Amino acid sequence: MPEVSRAAIGRQRSPRVAARVGPLRVVLTDDSLEIRLATWEKAVGLLRSIKVPRADVSDAHVVEDPLREAMQAGIKVGLRLPWVYFIARTIALDRAFIVRRGVPALSFAVRNQGNLERVLVSTPHARELARELNPS
Repeated sequence: MPEVSRAAIGRQRSPRVAARVGPLRVVLTDDSLEIRLATWEKAVGLLRSIKVPRADVSDAHVVEDPLREAMQAGIKVGLRLPWVYFIARTIALDRAFIVRRGVPALSFAVRNQGNLERVLVSTPHARELARELNPS
């Protein structure tokens, strides 16, 4: 299991939540939500890092078994190790999956990002991120 490091949560303009699972980083700021992939993840997953303005993020929620959702999403392109790890997009390029076994995921819808409509990303901070993105 990769080492999990957690960044401190502050109220400055700097990133509030930086979750890390292996080389992957999920960074939430006042302005955007960014999923930063390592170079190898970009290459094998055929993806780029994803940066979405917070105004274009909606329907954020936690998925407890993200691998099951990724495996049921139809044909995908990228790295797929069934029941272990996915860094992939659907053939229509409308959904991105960066998920691993045993780690809950943040699922969110996006607007104004070309074909991309939904992202599912594993992070130990999925619940906290979902709360931040869906203030009640």
